[in-house]
Amino acid sequence: MKSKKTTKNNTWNLSLLYDSPHDPRIDEDMSAWEKAVERFARRYDTPQKKYLTDRRSLLLILRDFEKLEALSSGKFLMYLHFFHDIDSSNVEVSARIALLSGRAAKIGNQLTFFRVALGQIPKKQQRLFLAAPELRHFHVFLSRIFDQARFHLSIPEEKIMSLKGLPAYNMWVDGNQKFLNTKTIAWRGKQLPLAQALGMVFQLPKQQERQALSAAIAKILKEVAPFSEAEINAVVTNKKINDELRGYRSPEENTILGYRNDPAVVAKLIETVNSQAKLAHRFYAIKARLLKLPHLIYADRGAKIGEIKKKFDFAATCQNLKEIYRSLPGRYEAVFDQFLKERRIDVYPRLGKKSGAYCWGAYGVPTFVMLNHTDDFRSFTTAAHEMGHAFHTELSQSQGALYCDYSTALAETASTLFESLAIEKIYDQLSDEEKIIVLHDKIDSDISTIFRQVACFNYEKAIHEHVRSKGFVSHQELAELHNRHMSAYLGPRFRLTLDDGYYFVHWGHIRRFFYVYSYAFGQLVSKALLRRYKQDPSFWQKIEKFLSAGDSDSPENILKSIGLDIASGDFWQEGLREVEADIARLEKLTARKRSV
Repeated sequence: MKSKKTTKNNTWNLSLLYDSPHDPRIDEDMSAWEKAVERFARRYDTPQKKYLTDRRSLLLILRDFEKLEALSSGKFLMYLHFFHDIDSSNVEVSARIALLSGRAAKIGNQLTFFRVALGQIPKKQQRLFLAAPELRHFHVFLSRIFDQARFHLSIPEEKIMSLKGLPAYNMWVDGNQKFLNTKTIAWRGKQLPLAQALGMVFQLPKQQERQALSAAIAKILKEVAPFSEAEINAVVTNKKINDELRGYRSPEENTILGYRNDPAVVAKLIETVNSQAKLAHRFYAIKARLLKLPHLIYADRGAKIGEIKKKFDFAATCQNLKEIYRSLPGRYEAVFDQFLKERRIDVYPRLGKKSGAYCWGAYGVPTFVMLNHTDDFRSFTTAAHEMGHAFHTELSQSQGALYCDYSTALAETASTLFESLAIEKIYDQLSDEEKIIVLHDKIDSDISTIFRQVACFNYEKAIHEHVRSKGFVSHQELAELHNRHMSAYLGPRFRLTLDDGYYFVHWGHIRRFFYVYSYAFGQLVSKALLRRYKQDPSFWQKIEKFLSAGDSDSPENILKSIGLDIASGDFWQEGLREVEADIARLEKLTARKRSV
């Protein structure tokens, strides 16, 4: 069944990639990459590796590797995932994804020798290579390999680690999700899919309704919990084994280094946010008063205090976004127009389409955006958020195949920056009542993005440390740990029950180990960028430099090059002071409203 709003113009034109899942070019492109990898391995995976001692030979293999990177964009898998996301019931496409993913892993394993061999270059020779002018383009790439070499295993071991990832991690996590996807919630005479019920909780106007639906959800989650217990213990134990084999010193170190961040900078971010939890407590005290409730339950944390009457159909959303992009130096409006013209945005929800929103692109491949637009204010800000990712992806193409990707932490910076621009664009158009709602929702989002995600980081760390010290964590303990860390940021206004702790069963973030800190990182950095832009519009040139930097340096160095020193002690406090200022403004506005 199609939505009445769904037309050809607002669905993806996937023919920009391939004509169909049966397009012979899919296998042709994969075979071309496979043959190129085999040629590369035959040429360079030899007993005599001259490139480990001779810089000209090293330059040759690095140039060939960069060409290989341009071929391995995964265009074929991107297409199949896109196709599956708009037709999730297509079992044939799911099977094809699994087959090609396995084949891609085997192809990639043929390149394992390359990074391992480079990592074994003696330190003295590494310094000579890094100082060589002809290798300047590859300096960052080589530096990362040399820095990460201490975590490398032997080539056969690395191949085993790659292949065992499917049964030791992916199949467990996918199995938990598939199990959840079979569950429905009885609500008001209907059977709702679990995902839909989870999305409905915060939309309900009364606390007793939110409590009832949340209790129904928790009942199902508790039924699934024994399987989730086994799943989490399996994937966390697998990570423990991997980390011990590689020599990582903490559960989070692998993720932080993989995102190119400095662990000391991330530790300071976590410490600073934890120390300012009173800001979240202060906000929830206001929320309880606006909801006219003496205390809050877990299902109230995202409850609405009102609705924005202004509608944002996709035409209105596009018009507002174009006005924002037109005001910025650069080609933002033209890029957005190109996305619309080429149908690279899939707009409306429909039967069989994946929920949520995302942006995905790669070197030499068109970037696509998925939305599930419902014509409300949140749909408008979500479109702005995803276009932030899209601009970042498009501008980073200038870095070439080797450096066009970017740190996940910086990805969240770009998206939240453009989302903030969208909120500011609309704010002055609203009534006084709606301004209070938007300000509340903005702070609510900040609290969730900064404090909740750091609480999740702390929760994850507790899970991993529990398994490492005691060998196993029960689902009851997982629920108790969940509540302990959520209560720390929610504060004294909340009353949590043990059943609330079972929300860990569906929380995908704790399966994508320690990814969540990137949300807080991105939100606070984007606040700093926006503040400087508002003070001096010419600062946008530096913002565009950041958006175009890709993975050409560490996040710390990229930001430092445009004047943001995130390693300084006060940087994270600076962003939290903005949150505090917004809370004070909400207090003032709602106090004035109460006195009228």
